[in-house]
Amino acid sequence: MAPHVRILMATFQGATHLPAQLASFEAQSHADWSLWASDDGSTDATPDLLRAFAARHPGRVRLIDGPRKGSAANFLHLLGHPELPPGPVALSDQDDVWLPHRLARGLQQLSGDGTRPNVYASRTIRTDADLRPLSPSVRHPRPPSFRNALVQNILAGNTLMLDAPALALLRATIPATRDAGVRHHDWWVYLVAAGAGARIVNDDEPGLLYRQHGANLMGAHQGPGAALARLRTLRARAFADWITRNLAALQAVAPLLTPQARADLDAFARLRAARNPLARALSLHRAGLHRQSVKGQASLLGLAAMGWL
Repeated sequence: MAPHVRILMATFQGATHLPAQLASFEAQSHADWSLWASDDGSTDATPDLLRAFAARHPGRVRLIDGPRKGSAANFLHLLGHPELPPGPVALSDQDDVWLPHRLARGLQQLSGDGTRPNVYASRTIRTDADLRPLSPSVRHPRPPSFRNALVQNILAGNTLMLDAPALALLRATIPATRDAGVRHHDWWVYLVAAGAGARIVNDDEPGLLYRQHGANLMGAHQGPGAALARLRTLRARAFADWITRNLAALQAVAPLLTPQARADLDAFARLRAARNPLARALSLHRAGLHRQSVKGQASLLGLAAMGWL
């Protein structure tokens, strides 16, 4: 018998597209789900839409107040909520549309051998604001690994599903994310899962329509808007700050990591502190830290040499 899944959705000013996402929950082939929605203080119709949805599904919807510190903090607030029961969870953005098989396929792919936590993510179908298809999301050719996770996130947060052991693992790290001010919840899931030796499935089969609009172009990882946003991020040294925060949180939860992951973490911290630009780039290469593409790897080496990593 397939398990109950709790959908964790962070919302803020999402009234324009929220009804379509809620309808896609109702259309799931796996019907044994409930919704936990954390709203970050919306002043549009989002709270009313959520309350109406809850009224249509008595006992299946839990509405909570978000921390009002941004999307990542809101998702981490949901994942770490003290009243969240154990069991599989599926993360959801407020403006996508799930394909009917999303939960069923994710649950099927989460079925491991029972020896370690399991995390699932998938590709998406990028669409315009009116859900006209544009293209599939980027395919990542190399398998998930901690040496990749240290320098790149490849797990789309709006596609993530965690089984009960993976959720328990992640919940143990939530205090560290708050202390370090971790900026990206999906990247953090990838780091913890890979670092702790979890089984990670990054599915080639798309599970949802990823709606592209002005507020989320960088998240698509594709197109001129995303490229320009990434360049601005690098020039502002924000990327280096994100990594600094990630490493601080990882060091705080180091006992949860495998011995190899702890060694990789220490090596990365040392090479970032090196003064010589060439030494930084060479150490990065020798440590096996990598991005998924040749172009991405060349960019990574350049960032290391310039001290922007």
